[in-house]
Amino acid sequence: MRRPKVIAEIGCNHKGDMDIAKEMIKVAKIFCNADIVKLQKRNNKELLTEEQYNTPHPNPINSYGNTYGEHREFLEFTVEQHSELKKYCDELEIIYSTSVWDLTSAKEIASLNPVLIKIPSACNNNYEMLEWLCKNYKGEIHISTGMTTKVEIDDLVNFFIKEKRNQDVILYNCTSGYPVPFEDVCLLEIKTLIEKYGDKVKEIGFSGHHLGISIDVVAYSLGATTIERHYTLDRTWKGTDHAASLEPDGVRKLKRNLLAVQKSLSYKKKDILDIEQVQRDKLKYKKV
Repeated sequence: MRRPKVIAEIGCNHKGDMDIAKEMIKVAKIFCNADIVKLQKRNNKELLTEEQYNTPHPNPINSYGNTYGEHREFLEFTVEQHSELKKYCDELEIIYSTSVWDLTSAKEIASLNPVLIKIPSACNNNYEMLEWLCKNYKGEIHISTGMTTKVEIDDLVNFFIKEKRNQDVILYNCTSGYPVPFEDVCLLEIKTLIEKYGDKVKEIGFSGHHLGISIDVVAYSLGATTIERHYTLDRTWKGTDHAASLEPDGVRKLKRNLLAVQKSLSYKKKDILDIEQVQRDKLKYKKV
């Protein structure tokens, strides 16, 4: 099994505050032992219709503005701020990444030359953006498949094959919900993705929005080698994603457990292991 990689998805859980974002990056690296942190980049005027932009947030208690557009703008970092956060990640030796939701954001983040760019489930059918990335960005392209039909996933993979970029793709099993009940996680879809696309893309991953960390360990055991989880410093903070996020100790335990499972997924090298030989000599029944 490949070594598991854990993505601590900050998203917009930084509450629009650069100091909180940096603290989350530092904690993810030093305490959680995460491999990658991930933020988000949106051009809200491009992404939202005028009506959507000017409509009140559907859950006002979680809103940072009078309208949904104002709320999203409050949580948005500029490309210059993303550049600063990437440099901070480089200093701490943790991989910086970002989900891009539109073409403008894709161009801005690609200009920073990150190791990977993530395409969220909501945007995996934005072929204008995907085509631009294929032609202008050389790093890994990670793609979630939540709220996506099997035909659409097939079309998506075939698109990257046509563009000769499929070996840069990591395809994630995902159910879009916050949080997702266990019966809707549908982990066996990982096996389907591996059977259909395991030889066509670079890796299969898992992006989870459920509670706890046991599901992620099973996802890795089934073959998903990159595990992405939403991450927050405090699940009681204002915002819609915090409740479906892991706090630092959860991310730390997740990485610890995944590494333990990696070590255990093996066959015996010989019938009686060295650790067993001591017990065999002492305990094994001997006919007298």
